[in-house]
Amino acid sequence: MSREKEIYKVTLVGSVGNVALLTFKFIAGVLGHSSAMIADAVHSLSDFITDVVVLVFVSISAKPQDRSHDYGHGKYETIATFLIGLALVAAATGIVVSGCLKLIAWWGGEALAAPGWIALWAALLSIVIKELIYQYTARKGMQLDSPVMIANAWHHRSDALSSIGAAVGIGGAIWLGQRWTVLDPLASIIVGLMLVRVAWELLRTSSADLTECSLPEETEQEIENIIQSFADVQEPHNLRTRRIGNRVAIEAHVRMDGSLPLHIVHERATTIERKLKERFGEQTHVTLHMEPIKIKQ
Repeated sequence: MSREKEIYKVTLVGSVGNVALLTFKFIAGVLGHSSAMIADAVHSLSDFITDVVVLVFVSISAKPQDRSHDYGHGKYETIATFLIGLALVAAATGIVVSGCLKLIAWWGGEALAAPGWIALWAALLSIVIKELIYQYTARKGMQLDSPVMIANAWHHRSDALSSIGAAVGIGGAIWLGQRWTVLDPLASIIVGLMLVRVAWELLRTSSADLTECSLPEETEQEIENIIQSFADVQEPHNLRTRRIGNRVAIEAHVRMDGSLPLHIVHERATTIERKLKERFGEQTHVTLHMEPIKIKQ
């Protein structure tokens, strides 16, 4: 199965789970009078929306190189990751604001409705299902080296974590009595803040790729070590690196004995390129500029 089809399959599995959960959560939140559960349902809705984003953008990013995109369309996958982060920010903001308004109303003496058992059962079911979907999506994302799939997996994990917060708040409000119904909106605020942290990480990493941030220092050092592993190659410099979706781009200047025949230098450049692709993937973009130097006899 191709990489694109594998991503589609995994994402569709998550989508089915999200649709079923968000429907059950909304019903449970309304019938159970639980703001925490409604907030959790909104989170599942944002999960479903990001699934749609993944399906659309992965199909675009899988397109091969063409006249208008010499390096392929991999950046669309990074854009999808960025949009997932924005969706999480929007969902988190709405959840926190709603929870704070209920908290203020409670502080002003307003009685909050106690959540029902159906809301608690919905939270517990969500924890189990979303954690299973997270494990499945994250494992496949790492196998396929897909940043957007890994980002989507963390969206599933954050939903499981938010359901834990909702379960604690709902359970506490049910078992501790009317005085503690404030635990329900308090749990929804905690859920929202957890989402903010996940969203920040997604936005940070995707923004770095979109702004052509270099690969980590240790990765660049590994690239230089691979280049220098050949005895006839000297002084790799002007190394430039970046990510293009799930691919890596490497540019470097390399010095070799200027008296060597051109075909020997070309063969060495080809060997270095092959070695780098073995390490970073067959789709790695490698550009080597060979410079002559005089070797002292």
